[in-house]
This record gives sequence, structure tokens and C-alpha cells, in this order.
Amino acid sequence: MFMFFNDAVLERRKEMNMIVKRQESILEEVLNQLKVLLGESVYELTIERVVIGVFFTGVKLSNGQGGICATPIKVMPDAVCCSSSTGRMPRAGMLKGRRALEIAEEAIREGDTALKKALSIAILSALSATSWVNDPPQDYVIKRNTDPLDMVFSRDKNVAVVGALGPLLKKLKTGEVSYRVLEMDISTLKPEEIPYFCPPEKAAETLPWADIIISTGTTLINDSLEELLKAARPDAEFIVVGPSASILPGPLFDRGVSSVGGVLVTDADQLLDILGEAGAGYHFYGRCADKITLYPRKDN
Repeated sequence: MFMFFNDAVLERRKEMNMIVKRQESILEEVLNQLKVLLGESVYELTIERVVIGVFFTGVKLSNGQGGICATPIKVMPDAVCCSSSTGRMPRAGMLKGRRALEIAEEAIREGDTALKKALSIAILSALSATSWVNDPPQDYVIKRNTDPLDMVFSRDKNVAVVGALGPLLKKLKTGEVSYRVLEMDISTLKPEEIPYFCPPEKAAETLPWADIIISTGTTLINDSLEELLKAARPDAEFIVVGPSASILPGPLFDRGVSSVGGVLVTDADQLLDILGEAGAGYHFYGRCADKITLYPRKDN
């Protein structure tokens, strides 16, 4: 398909390329790029629906586009107490109609709770999808109905997995691939996986050992991804996967990520209905959301 762009779109592309690389976080850079790509329209988009489910958080914007992120329930130790949990989402019941950009900016700027951070990533996911529709990317590829974890892992490569990605760990074990898993909660691992467990404080030792690193996108929620990328070898293949990684990938590629496996919401209302009923990927993939793989164009 041939795409033709008007002067306004081309001007926004130039402006985005001129954004000064400051000491910004990945999410801050994504937010700033979205402001450029979407222009004035980004300030008009509001929240239509929010669902914070057991496993995933989802949003629907006023333009109908949906976004998704993992719900960081594990980092909410006081979630059993209503009074102490109130601050996790102080505007509950008042989000509908608010400007999407305002909520995302507030959460990223303050960074005070993981729950608000997850909501902001879901909003960035919806805004990113909006930009892909309005202005298809030219410097990276989006392949639908694909998953970077479907790759064949060679036995002569060391693999480090960040997060207890059960199906991947089973695949590596079955293929007799040498692997280690960095995980905050050892209880999420099966008994046969525990010998390969490495606590987060061992990341600086574990990651240089790996030829391939696969990280869950939830590292964007706890702000650990940037340090993980710094610890990886320059020649290592670094893949970020999961619904929480469904955002503009440029800031990830700039920091050394090789490819991203995310989610594109195709029916926001159906997705939110499923999430509200404690649904997970098994329930929504192929029905109201597709897996996508993003990677830089090789000719750039």
C-alpha cells in the first residue's frame, strides 16, 4: 500500500526527529512523541471507560480506541485494606470524561503508585494505536497476529528471562536451552524452575551472560527496564513482550531493544467487558485484541 502524507504530517515527523534526547524516561519520551504525532487532537481525546481487572487494566478513549496494560497487583501489599488502598486510585469514579493526556502526564510525572502508572501505560497504548491509524510508521514494522516468542531458540545461545513467563520457560526447558530467570517473587516459579532463579539484585551479573534477553513489559511499570537494558551486552538480542509493551517503540529501540511483542485492541468495549470479568489473554486474543510484533525496518 502506498501512503501519501500532507505537509502537516511531514512537519510533525520532522519535529519528532528534532526532540532533544534529554534524561527522560521511556514513558516520558513516548508521551512527547505522541504529542507531536497526534498534534492538537491529542488534547481533545477523553476517557470513555476504564476497567482495572484482576490481570489487566484497560481503557477506551472517546475516539473508540482501546489500550491495555498489566494490573500490578503484586506490588500492592496493602490492597486487602480499603482505607489504605484509597490512595492507589484517588479519582476512582471520576475518570470518565477527563482528558486522557492529562491523566497519563500526571501519573508519569508523579509516579507515586504502580496502579496509576499502569493506567497511564494503558492510555499510552490507546494513543499509540491512534497514531498508527492516523499516521502509519515508516521507520518500524508492525506485524499482526505474530509473537516474537514463537522464534526457535538455539541450544548454543544463553537466554535470560525477566519475569516468570511460564510458557516460555517450558519451551526453553523442553528445547534444552540454557536459561536463567530474573524474578522478584520466587513463589511464581515451578519447583523445576527454581534452580535457574536469579533475584533482581543479580541482574548485573546475569544479563551479561545472556545472548538473548526476554523481558516482560511490566518492567515499564516498576521502572526497571532502563537499568536492565544498561546491564545487557551491546550485542545481545533484547526483546520486550506483553500487553504492557503496546506503546510507540521508538524509545525502546533507541535504548537497544531489538523487537517488541505487544497487543493491538480491535474491540475496546468487548475487551473491557472481558477484563472486568477477570479475563486474561486466553479470553481476548483473537476476539477483541491481536498480538503484534514491532521491529525496526532493516533499510533504515
